[in-house]
Amino acid sequence: MRHSSLDSLGCTTVEADSHSSGDEALRDAAVTRLRKKRDFGMHALIYLLVNGFLVVIWAVTSGDFFWPIFPIAGWGIGLAANAWDVYGRRPISDAEIRREMDRLRS
Repeated sequence: MRHSSLDSLGCTTVEADSHSSGDEALRDAAVTRLRKKRDFGMHALIYLLVNGFLVVIWAVTSGDFFWPIFPIAGWGIGLAANAWDVYGRRPISDAEIRREMDRLRS
């Protein structure tokens, strides 16, 4: 038997009652990854807008010492860490979990 429902994102989904837990875990991982990507995109947009505004203020007011480099560099480190979390980090494998559990048992 199949039924429709609204998920946490407001999307309509059609699921079979025999939905396996593996598919459910995979769906949860996909939703989490999509949220991280969306959040990173917003973070990058705000970074560009705010720092662009600071550069405009610098250019209009004095144009001497490029002081916006400090927030650009500082915030850029945070943005790079966010990008690594979203795009660079690989998921923990079952083999890694078993090895760590074996280490903890010893």
